[in-house]
This record gives sequence, structure tokens and C-alpha cells, in this order.
Amino acid sequence: MKKRVSLQGFPVDIVSFESALNIAMSAVDNGENMQIVTINPEMIEAAKRNKDFTNILKQAELVVADGVGIKIALKLKGVNQERIGGVDLSRSLIEKCSQNNLRLALLGAKDEVMNTLVKKLKDEFNNINIVFAHNGYFSNENDILNQIKEARPHVFLCALGSPKQEFLIYRLKEMLQGCVMIGVGGSFDVFAGFVKRAPVVWQKLGLEWLYRVIKQPQRIKRIFPTLPIFLFESIIDSVKK
Repeated sequence: MKKRVSLQGFPVDIVSFESALNIAMSAVDNGENMQIVTINPEMIEAAKRNKDFTNILKQAELVVADGVGIKIALKLKGVNQERIGGVDLSRSLIEKCSQNNLRLALLGAKDEVMNTLVKKLKDEFNNINIVFAHNGYFSNENDILNQIKEARPHVFLCALGSPKQEFLIYRLKEMLQGCVMIGVGGSFDVFAGFVKRAPVVWQKLGLEWLYRVIKQPQRIKRIFPTLPIFLFESIIDSVKK
């Protein structure tokens, strides 16, 4: 069971990492489609300016707290919630595919990243069944959606960046059956070894975002002023009756 709370009008499910993974696998077992959103402050601020994106976030079957900003905002409302990183959750979904002979589909990143990722996954997991793999550069979305539909995946990882990945998953959800779909941002670059993830101690301290900014200074434009604005609005939201 999961509890859903409202954060500035947007849903966040209060679940443990293991519970989130179990919920996802239960959807596959029951032949149900599930869109998982790994929500962060940037997504919420973007959704405030885009009604269609707002609707997608509110209709997602599972919304987990990704990003220390969400964790802090929930804490202000008296809710303790562990951070569930999209990298970690998608990695566990890949492992579940290998363990249970589930069909895996991958979409996103550059061609060299995708090719390396597929090779690494096949080297690491003898039983991995990758039924679809395509880079994130395509001109006809309908063709891509139809190819994924024909592949009939149980798990679909989409790394197109937000909100593009969430919009594509929302469309695809009407075309599949028994599939867990999750937008994973830049996770493929991490899995393929093109981007180094923050050391574990940084992750545990909730400073992975800072590590990534240090390594990729261009990301600062995404975080500031979005994060301070989000936290200020979260303080206001926390005192509302």
C-alpha cells in the first residue's frame, strides 16, 4: 500500500524504495500499465507553466521523490520520505528483467551511448532480453511508438529528458499492456559509463546534485533560481491549512 500526499498541488507517493519496486512488479504481474514519475523541483516548476504536463504528473500511477528538494519540501509538511533516485530504481528494474525473463525496451541518449549500454547490459546480465533499443534522436515519434508496441516490453526506460519523456510515455501507455514505464533522464549515460556518478557518501548526504553541478557547470542554469523558488513556495505550502 502507498500513501499519496500533495506537494504544491502535485502528487507524491510516500513509499520505500523496496515498496516502489514491488508495486511496479505487481503491475507487470497483473497485466497493468504503470507510468512512474521520479519527481523533482524542476518538474514541478515546469508543470506550473504547462497544463498538459500537470495532467500527466497527476495521472501517473506512481510518483516517487527524486531529488533532495522534494525530500526537504515533504519534511516541511511533516512527512519523512527517503529519496528514490531514478538511476537506482531503473537499475533495479533492469535487474528484475534479467531475473524474471521480462522484455526490456530502451529509448534515449546518443547512439554511441545506447550501443555501449546495450553491450554492457548483455555482458553483465546473461539473461537480459532487450527487445527494443533506439537512441533519442528521431523525427517520427509515431514510428517509434509503433515499434515499441510491437516489441511488447514489460519494462520501458525512456531517457529523453523531462518533460519530453513523460509526454511520450503518456502516449505509449495507451498502446501497451502490462508495462512499467519510467523516464530516467541522463541515467543511460551513467549506466554506459559516459558520466561518473557521485561517490556514495555524496549520495547519502543528499548532495549528488551538487556533485553533478561541479562536474557539469552548465547544469546550474537548471537548478538556479528554480530550486530556491521551489523551496520558498514549499515553505508557504507547508503552512497552508
